[in-house]
Amino acid sequence: MSLKTDLTSADLNEIRRSALGAADPLGVAAELADAVDAGRLADQADAGYALALAAEIAESRAKFDAALRYVDRAVEAYGTRDDSETGAARALRARILFQTGHDDEAMAELEPLRPLLTRYPDASAYLSSALDIGKRARLAEQWLTEAVQSTLAERDSAEPANAEDAGQLFFLLQQRHRIRHAIGLPHDNHDNLAERLETRLANATAAEAATEHELVFFPQAEFERLRAKWPAATAYGESFDEHRAHLETELVRLAGAGRVGLAVLPGALDGLTGDPAEAKTRAAYARQLAASSRRISWPPERNAACWCGSGNKYKKCCLPRSRG
Repeated sequence: MSLKTDLTSADLNEIRRSALGAADPLGVAAELADAVDAGRLADQADAGYALALAAEIAESRAKFDAALRYVDRAVEAYGTRDDSETGAARALRARILFQTGHDDEAMAELEPLRPLLTRYPDASAYLSSALDIGKRARLAEQWLTEAVQSTLAERDSAEPANAEDAGQLFFLLQQRHRIRHAIGLPHDNHDNLAERLETRLANATAAEAATEHELVFFPQAEFERLRAKWPAATAYGESFDEHRAHLETELVRLAGAGRVGLAVLPGALDGLTGDPAEAKTRAAYARQLAASSRRISWPPERNAACWCGSGNKYKKCCLPRSRG
């Protein structure tokens, strides 16, 4: 297999997904190393990632000598970076060392990585995996437990206040629960917290998805067509003024709740399948629009054209509608 020139990060991600199913995965690993050597990466900062990927492929085929060569180069490419990607490469090196009987070297690689557990959620996955492969699952459980306790102590709260912190802590708790289940340890208070956070995050995701239909925007001509075809479907508003006023109000509310990157999702009657009076139809259509790249960023500048397409300045069009 010959890889293309100027491999991007997206190309490397796709290779990660497909390489093990290739006819010659070890050839793919060699090609990745050659791409680094020949300067065939679109971004040379991806050299560590490409070499770590080559090491993973070789490891999966039990070619540990080649895997170790690749991962040593990956760690060297990352240099003095102190981030999760570097930690993942070093944990991979430890994993390979465990599998070749170099346990002391593996532990010397892992011990300095422990602080990453409280800084990067994904560190809990690759560190616990490495320790598990090294038959140190109980040590993994100890490290994860201490990381959970440290995280909770730093935040001085029994449960995180915002969704981002909740998500990071849940990832850590989830890995801890996986290890504890594997070694037969009983359910404890941290496992109970994991369950509460899982429910909370699921509800937050559902609530966010539920608001997507509130952000579907039909330009005036499309809105009039919609109302003519489905006069009883008033969920998007009785009139175009009501439709855009509702959208502006919802956008202001979401911004006040801390949401960023807000946009309205332009809709069209031809793309709407089913009766919009039904919530499931509106939700499905919102998901369809959210998956596309068509969106109108919000808010515009006060003196810029309004997002609704009226041609008027935002400050004299939809900006005041949320105050009505």
